[in-house]
Amino acid sequence: MLDLNILSEQTVDMPQAPYRARHFIDGTFMDSADGRTLDRVSPSHGVLVSQAALGSATETEAAIRAARLAFDDGRWSGLSAKDRAAVLNRVADLIEANEERLAVIETLESGKPISQSRGECGGAADLWRYAASLARTSHGDSHNTLGEDILGVVLKEPIGVVSIITPWNFPFWILGQKLPFALAAGCTCVVKPSEMTPSTTAMLGELLAEAGLPAGVCNIVLGHGDPVGSLMSTHPDVDMVSFTGSTAVGKTITRAAGDTLKKVALELGGKNPQVIFADADLDSAADAVTFGIYFNVGQCCNSSSRILVHEDIADDFVARVVALSRRVVFGNPMHPDTQVGAIVTAEHQAKIDGYVKDAVSAGAEVCLGGGALDVPGLGRQFYQPTVVRGVTPDMAIAREEVFGPVVTVLTFRDFDEAVALANDSPYGLSAGVWSDDVHTCLAFGRKVRAGTVWTNTWMDGFPEIAFGGMKESGQGREIGRYGFEEFLEVKSLVMRIGRTRAPWVKTA
Repeated sequence: MLDLNILSEQTVDMPQAPYRARHFIDGTFMDSADGRTLDRVSPSHGVLVSQAALGSATETEAAIRAARLAFDDGRWSGLSAKDRAAVLNRVADLIEANEERLAVIETLESGKPISQSRGECGGAADLWRYAASLARTSHGDSHNTLGEDILGVVLKEPIGVVSIITPWNFPFWILGQKLPFALAAGCTCVVKPSEMTPSTTAMLGELLAEAGLPAGVCNIVLGHGDPVGSLMSTHPDVDMVSFTGSTAVGKTITRAAGDTLKKVALELGGKNPQVIFADADLDSAADAVTFGIYFNVGQCCNSSSRILVHEDIADDFVARVVALSRRVVFGNPMHPDTQVGAIVTAEHQAKIDGYVKDAVSAGAEVCLGGGALDVPGLGRQFYQPTVVRGVTPDMAIAREEVFGPVVTVLTFRDFDEAVALANDSPYGLSAGVWSDDVHTCLAFGRKVRAGTVWTNTWMDGFPEIAFGGMKESGQGREIGRYGFEEFLEVKSLVMRIGRTRAPWVKTA
């Protein structure tokens, strides 16, 4: 056993019974027509956490039909922005009131620590409140310089019915990056969470109903990508698909949506570099790297899994990260002191381990970890904090998403090589730069191909700041005003004042 900080004690009470998650269609909670369900067993505790209705084409068609009707009759889009915002703000209040209930079920379904689930679920209320503020401040433009007899008006209107498909790693937060902004714009929605973490989304349906959201405006269908997600991506009555997940599935959705030319917004994978220059504050940088790789068990699209460090300080910096990694609290997710919990599935843990073993076979060195972690009383669906150095840019572990608590270290000699290494990836989600020289930071920020660049920090986020990637990390933006406007169509009205238009056809 490694000399690690492992916690097996539990302080949060377990639910008395599994949660029963049902579809929410046209304002009604319902089971699947064929009665099928899907069990979710906790990756950390091995107990049955939830039993969710397993949707088919029948439920998906009904949900899309309800969303289409609700949009077309204007029951939501026709409301004033003030009235829509009032509903969103009530949802935010209810989220905060139910934070603990949401967090417990999310921890048990995903394996993440309870402290992080509380932050994710309770913190999502801020996304709903910010979206409500955007609803009330949205406006178009006017052009009164086109001539005395012409007035041009640019309107921003809701795009229509939006399919929202969310992943298992941040099921409640990522839904909060999409749904309230779509609703604020006046859209109606069909939502499908991951079949591995369906419960907090189903619980949100209860809160939406309590907040007074009109029936049919938001519909939730539980189930697998095929058939539920596939039909949500191809149905002609859907105007837009917003998807977060793997790049491979994102490409499939893009192809599928092309037949109906519906809008597609994608937040996909990342292989995010943190670049550590020799003049950086190494203590702060090492702490940020440690946080960036172990937060959410490393199962995070923004994980800082690729560390690029100047060769003059590489030994010192790796030693600092290894020392901090030994102090990170791994173990029982139901203890508030735990910082790293369980891996979502045994299959995913095997995939993580395969990346590490392949890197070692190719000549890399494991400085810490590199295998399953046994937590007393909970089993081995945990992975050791792992630091791998001697990595070369061509190795799979340096190019592909490992999606686990594994950090890889590469070195560089100068600024140009650092930028080249940072951009040597099919992904472009986020990047970080550490230096006390503001000119170095600004130059790196301009040259790196990433949707978000953090300077002397990592993973600070705010509802006001847009999020999204370049290259194979996706298209479009979420949150912020730019994310809100993804759900709007622009319409131009050109109006002639009076009968001033000269006739085109001469009648005399």
